[in-house]
Amino acid sequence: TKTISKCYVQVTGMTCASCVANIERNLRREDGIHSILVALMAGKAEVRYNPAVTHPAAIAELIRELGFGATVMENCGEGDGVLELVVRGMTCASCVHKIESTLMKTNGVLYCSVALATNKAHIKYDPEAIGPRDVMQVIKDLGFTTSLVKKDRSASHLDHKQEIRQWKRSFVVSFVFCVPVMGLMIYMMVMDSQLSDAHTHQNMSSEEREALHSSMVLEYQLLPGLSVMNFLSFLLCVPVQVFGGWHFYIQAYRALKHSTANMDVLVVLATSIAFLYSLVILLVAMAEKAKVNPVTFFDTPPMLFVFISLGRWLEHVAKGKTSEALARLISLQATEATIVTLGPDNVLLSEEQVDVELVQRGDIVKVVPGGKFPVDGRVIEGHSMVDESLITGEAMPVTKKPGNTVIAGSINQNGSLLISATHVGADTTLSQIVKLVEEAQTSKAPIQQFADKLSGYFVPFIVAVSVVTLLAWIIIGFVDFEIVEKYFLGYSRSISSAEVIIRFAFQASITVLCIACPCSLGLA
Repeated sequence: TKTISKCYVQVTGMTCASCVANIERNLRREDGIHSILVALMAGKAEVRYNPAVTHPAAIAELIRELGFGATVMENCGEGDGVLELVVRGMTCASCVHKIESTLMKTNGVLYCSVALATNKAHIKYDPEAIGPRDVMQVIKDLGFTTSLVKKDRSASHLDHKQEIRQWKRSFVVSFVFCVPVMGLMIYMMVMDSQLSDAHTHQNMSSEEREALHSSMVLEYQLLPGLSVMNFLSFLLCVPVQVFGGWHFYIQAYRALKHSTANMDVLVVLATSIAFLYSLVILLVAMAEKAKVNPVTFFDTPPMLFVFISLGRWLEHVAKGKTSEALARLISLQATEATIVTLGPDNVLLSEEQVDVELVQRGDIVKVVPGGKFPVDGRVIEGHSMVDESLITGEAMPVTKKPGNTVIAGSINQNGSLLISATHVGADTTLSQIVKLVEEAQTSKAPIQQFADKLSGYFVPFIVAVSVVTLLAWIIIGFVDFEIVEKYFLGYSRSISSAEVIIRFAFQASITVLCIACPCSLGLA
């Protein structure tokens, strides 16, 4: 008997099924090559060859001569099949041992472990030598009943609906409260500029005086030190801080628990400090019964939350779109297959319905008109038209006759076909497409990884800078009070210089935090 070895070659540069046919046709002619199977989506060729005549490097070279890129894959373990079974009827450890030892003796089973507590068996096998149905038959012959572990075909892990809802809610809440805050802020700005104009032009019309008067309403103090403006801003800010910022607080807490700093930490830090600082300043002003209203930052948190939650919401909507496409793809997979046994001259001896996962390579599968192809394969008998538009995008049905390849998930139209399975389970074109899309979703763009890495350093850096700002201004203030006096307008002479310095220093450092927080990096 000739010994036959198997190798896998990674093939690049294949664009369509004709490339696959080209490689398969040319390699079959070569000496020492027993059989070859090429999977287009996976970009992988499985070659069985006679090691006395040829070797993997030479096979890769042959493929290269056809104009494709080819490298020999070292880890050939990828060809192993994995089977998860539920085994019923086991009573004790000896049953487990019986199943395991019998399976390990079976030709083609590489590894097997059975758990009595969960009734599950995990089996690795060589698909060339044995298939899932044979394994199940071995266990059945020992007197146990087996069934496949049902896979979740619904792709529920791809559902972003909940996140979309959550960020949308977060955005809407922040937005609703942000608009009035922004309105108040802009109004105050306009009025302030008019006030400064008014001081330069004494001759004002009565309308302008009216306008000034209305701006005074916002500055009007409900309680000493508490202006209408600040009170309204505070009221509008609280719900945003609680409802709008809820998810940020949770994420930030989790990040800090694992001693990492992400953008959420910065957002939470800046908004909380701005909010608490403003609150404390207000309370101090009220306690002092200040005549001049303190400068607060209540407008910062709502506006930050609006922009950031909008960004997150859009991001999840985009993710949801790709996931929807994936879920649709997954739903194309057939769930059952009709396996037939053929006698001499392709006479049908028997047929049985089995789960798609149980189809083995080399099985003969019957596909009736209107049925889906459960696996990739080659037509053995029958003529038909097949609608492959779901996979290839080709609108016209494709003629299939013996020798043609068919793709899992495509729909058989008018004739009954018998096909021999070439790629089953996770190797079918459809599974490979699903896998590619999933990988594309889970892997980050290099620039995104870079941004994440940066934000890890960015957060501590900004915090450090604002602390430095705080200390620097305190030192400057105590060394040369005039500078602080020059920049810190509107403080009343009644408070001590130390307090003025500390207030000013705080204001400066918080400004640093708030401005750095929605930095382009985070928003992007």
